[in-house]
Amino acid sequence: MTTDTASRRAFLKGGSIAVTAIGATLAARADAQAPARPVGGLGASTDGPVFAVAETEHGKVQGIVNADIREFKAIPYGAPTGGPNRFMPPKKPVAWTGLRDCIGHGQISPQTPADLRSEYSQLIMWDQHVVGGMGEDVLHLNVWTPGVDSAKRAVLVSFHGGGWTTGSGNGPMYDGANLARFGDVVVVTVNHRLASFGYAHLAGVGAPPEFAHAGVCGVMDMVASLEWVRDNIAGFGGDPGRVMVFGQSGGGAKTSTLLATPSAKGLFHGAAVQSGSALKLQTEEQAAKSAELLLAQLGLGKSNVADIQKISWQRLLEAQTAATGANFAPVVGGSVLPHHPFDPGAPMESVDVPVIISTTLEDAALRLTNFDLDEAGLHDVLAKTYPGKADEILALYRRADPHKSPYLIQAQVLTDAGGRRNAIIQGERKAALGRAPAYMYLWEWATPAYDGKFGAVHGHDVDASFHIYRSNMAGSGSKAGRAMCDRLASAWVAFAKTGDPNNEHIPHWPAYEAATRATLVLDDDTRVENDPRGEMRKYWA
Repeated sequence: MTTDTASRRAFLKGGSIAVTAIGATLAARADAQAPARPVGGLGASTDGPVFAVAETEHGKVQGIVNADIREFKAIPYGAPTGGPNRFMPPKKPVAWTGLRDCIGHGQISPQTPADLRSEYSQLIMWDQHVVGGMGEDVLHLNVWTPGVDSAKRAVLVSFHGGGWTTGSGNGPMYDGANLARFGDVVVVTVNHRLASFGYAHLAGVGAPPEFAHAGVCGVMDMVASLEWVRDNIAGFGGDPGRVMVFGQSGGGAKTSTLLATPSAKGLFHGAAVQSGSALKLQTEEQAAKSAELLLAQLGLGKSNVADIQKISWQRLLEAQTAATGANFAPVVGGSVLPHHPFDPGAPMESVDVPVIISTTLEDAALRLTNFDLDEAGLHDVLAKTYPGKADEILALYRRADPHKSPYLIQAQVLTDAGGRRNAIIQGERKAALGRAPAYMYLWEWATPAYDGKFGAVHGHDVDASFHIYRSNMAGSGSKAGRAMCDRLASAWVAFAKTGDPNNEHIPHWPAYEAATRATLVLDDDTRVENDPRGEMRKYWA
């Protein structure tokens, strides 16, 4: 028996007892969520201690207690990445003496803020990520745990969305308190280097050998955060042998990438990719062109490229923003990422890791603003995007749903032709290995926010996976929204604990296989369908 197989069996065995308790844990949720004092008003959240202390290998950290959840924020898992550490592999943080205050958020990787004119950005509160400041002391993570004890709870590690360029684990949609309390699990969110700070392929433009990993620093950061979890999470009541990684959008691409990263092998035991199925990443040739554009903005050349460590992070951010056509993402070809994540097949590095893969019904609506689109306008859009095929595409989609707005039909078409097609390919390739299972879900429940015009838009299932039922995205605490959060969060908890998402809150969810294509469809009438939207799948295949 291989080490990976033994590890997987130990993971499943360790969760076999835990899964029997999931039903009882969730059934008691309503009582557990009642505030200790005072009922129906503002005030202290607990009758117990205000602060919590945990031990890490670098020193003690102090968090705060809220309704029996211990919250620790901005725990360093790496050293600052500015100056001579810029574009270098992550280094361990310097140990400290005494008690480190970990109550407030830490810095996030430099990035431009979300456009306040965008209703979608407002919907997902993307402008609320810059809490804790911005800079190059970003290798921090946040932990929520029901107890600093020896309970050995399953651990859920979230990698945030925002592509490879924006976002942070500090954002409100990644707050782990409700999920930790809902499922008696430990939740971790991670900040790491983004855009040019994490993925400038300087080796492709003649930089000295010490810059060899500049194009994959952000991936190395994520691996370092998982190493921290392995080495420290037991001190926060977590089980390093039951770690689930997950992410949506860019976080899904990060999770896809970690599944193919040799140095991440064995650091996690389950994974979920939400609307971010990355089959391929950047080649060295593509990345070198982006690095050239960046250096041109900075006035640097091959002879003085190392001076890029001396400029301010503000100037570097300005340069990457002005470098039109540049794309900063992980670079395939070196020892860190020797091949694409899921092309031409699923990665063997994670052959024994079960995976959940998903999309939302109108995922592509995040980039669409033509809300007043009419049927004639929809035909024109399809004709321009898919010349000669507009009539057949429109007929196909109107047969399936004659009542959806033209705006949402447009979003469905773009999703089926793009992100959903990639998700299905990812599921097919994972299932084809015949080892650990893949599970597929389709989120169809439309957000009621903004009068429902966005439908089941990109990112709609993030709040549900964190059991954040209070968000406007999830219905602001409505009965229907809470039920949807219960369904997805319970699947997350079960999967983290056992490697199988099945539980009493959802119908039996079989693994995904090319022959049946069993898919959990999450809506008011949550159900399992074989090959949902099969006509569309076949058309775009």
